[in-house]
Amino acid sequence: MAKIKAEYIWIDGNKPTAKLRSKTKIIDGPVTELSQLPDWGFDGSSTLQAEGHDSDRAMLPVAFVPDPIRGGDHILVMTEVRYPDGNVHETNKRAHLAAVAKDFAASEAWFGIEQEYTFFRGRSPLGWPEGGYPAPQGPFYCGVGADEVFGRDIVEKHMDACLQAGLGISGINAEVMPGQWEFQVGPLGPLEVADQLWIARWLLYRIAEDFGVNATIHPKPVKGDWNGAGAHTNFSTKGMREDGGFAIIEEACKKLGKKHEEHIAVYGADNAQRLTGLHETCSIHNFRYGVSDRGASIRIPLPTVKKGKGYLEDRRPAANMDPYEVCAILLETVCS
Repeated sequence: MAKIKAEYIWIDGNKPTAKLRSKTKIIDGPVTELSQLPDWGFDGSSTLQAEGHDSDRAMLPVAFVPDPIRGGDHILVMTEVRYPDGNVHETNKRAHLAAVAKDFAASEAWFGIEQEYTFFRGRSPLGWPEGGYPAPQGPFYCGVGADEVFGRDIVEKHMDACLQAGLGISGINAEVMPGQWEFQVGPLGPLEVADQLWIARWLLYRIAEDFGVNATIHPKPVKGDWNGAGAHTNFSTKGMREDGGFAIIEEACKKLGKKHEEHIAVYGADNAQRLTGLHETCSIHNFRYGVSDRGASIRIPLPTVKKGKGYLEDRRPAANMDPYEVCAILLETVCS
């Protein structure tokens, strides 16, 4: 057997927004099944997941993909954090989603997540003049040209890496603020989309590292008259996608309105800085849904109206949301 590198990835206990951590284990390969991957451990006292006197925490492999950076038979391993006895750690949000997804499996829910992020070099967004501001936003969204787009080389490399890893990435685009971009993952089932979004985030950070650039998913990376960064979450059930589905979508919107505060509570830290009612958002204090309305909490896309079936777009999640929590609460609210 050949030795391979398995990069074990986990989500730490940082608050209010968890961070990704990873380390490399050398194992026998190639790996073709999850059961071949051993559990592993880490120092939880260094990741805000344990006290020093009881610091061992366990990593339970839950998914793996080819490692597009190292190539060969090397792999990236997504893990859940557990206590040494196997019990779920408080910072592990995936275990709850797994239970919810099982409860509502009959709904055949699909998710598509639009991950916005912003490149920074040092203290300035990529492409911004030192200590100053670029031209007002307007020409940068889906722009082309060295005066409008910054970081495309990183974005292209990240997109290729996601494809090589077999992730369900479905597109990229430059966003409204210079230095800001978006990639989309899905449509996929709840656990698949959440696992893959976390792996895609890890790949983004790791590839940007090679360019001396960092990517932030803070919902308002630059204060002032600039768009924030969201993670618009597109959602449908089997019933929504079938004939007569529009009525089910409207009913889902009404259910979401009744649970607005509960959703906002898990839709990302500092989201109030982004959900102001300006810059294509609805105020965090209000809830409304509408057709083709990017200023609504929930947008019903025009093709959905025309076909009478399809999906809805929840525009409230911030870029730094945890997809395990967002997918779980959408299933609980809409499918209950």
